[in-house]
Amino acid sequence: MITNLQTLEKLGFEKWFQDHVDPERSAEFEIARVIVVHKDRYTITSGLDDVPAELVGKLLFSAASAVDYPAVGDWVLVKLYDGNTFAVIHEIIQRKSLLKRKTPGKKIEFQLIAANIDAAFIVQSLDHNFNLRRLERYLVMVNESNIRPVVLLSKSDLLTSDKIAGRIGQIHEIMPQLQVLPFSSNNESGLEHVKDLLKPGLTFCLLGSSGVGKTTLLNHLIGESVFKTKTVREKDSKGRHATTSRQLITLAGGAMVVDTPGMRELENFSVETGLDETFAEITALAGKCRFNDCSHTREQGCAVLAAVTEGTLSEKRYQNYMKMIRESIFNDMSYVEKRQKDKQFAKHCKTVMTHRKRQKTF
Repeated sequence: MITNLQTLEKLGFEKWFQDHVDPERSAEFEIARVIVVHKDRYTITSGLDDVPAELVGKLLFSAASAVDYPAVGDWVLVKLYDGNTFAVIHEIIQRKSLLKRKTPGKKIEFQLIAANIDAAFIVQSLDHNFNLRRLERYLVMVNESNIRPVVLLSKSDLLTSDKIAGRIGQIHEIMPQLQVLPFSSNNESGLEHVKDLLKPGLTFCLLGSSGVGKTTLLNHLIGESVFKTKTVREKDSKGRHATTSRQLITLAGGAMVVDTPGMRELENFSVETGLDETFAEITALAGKCRFNDCSHTREQGCAVLAAVTEGTLSEKRYQNYMKMIRESIFNDMSYVEKRQKDKQFAKHCKTVMTHRKRQKTF
């Protein structure tokens, strides 16, 4: 029996998680939630105090990839020490959702963003940084994780109501069911609509490029300027990171928000479901192609290419879809090859160590 269940429920420990905890394990350990991840350092809470934590050796050395490490929002089984001032994380409780992406650059590995998110706020600014193709990338990642996406359009004070309606229309033209809310942190218009979504016990995530106003928005949701903000660079209009680590903040109303560093690179892999949901009309068209294995590149009888030619499917949207498919396939293959090499290397190390032990014996 979980003694502090009522407190944990306020942190989002709903029935789904309760049903996925082994009663024997919950009797042996404390249940807590990861609220800060900064490189290899963690902070957890069970609803009372925030406690620094580290991983138990078994969990640390058995991890095969980044996915096996705790993320912000994870529920974990821990042991508390020194008067509940230090914790050791022994196990990650099954996740309901996990946001992840490919690590930036050439390295083929997962990078964890957040776990157990109910809804993701994808923030885009309404100025010249507004970008439908980038929005599609975020939607693929969110939809793949089975998380409800909500698009927040910042800096609404910079545009007329007609231009804002035009931008929202552009989004709804390709994704009609998507919830889109414009707001301004400058004059606070639209912020009440964002706050209305923040229900107690639910966990939200702020996603978006640097400089779109995520940190300023978070300060408004908190009700005070807790986090530092940075202005967009004038020379190239690019944002600068205000957030440097991932953390979960509990708001006064009981909702929780995960703030994440801005992402200038966003590549995904293993995102078939996310692609199908984000590009639903292309998925529907693909079902009408003459060949079941149509690559939608040059085949005769390709319904997708026909729609592009006829103008019923945006060529830019089609190109972005194909680019993400190519990236996903390449990253998937590269990751499998990397895992195979890692296994071969581990096997080689084991053989060498066994040989050395035999030599010592003789």
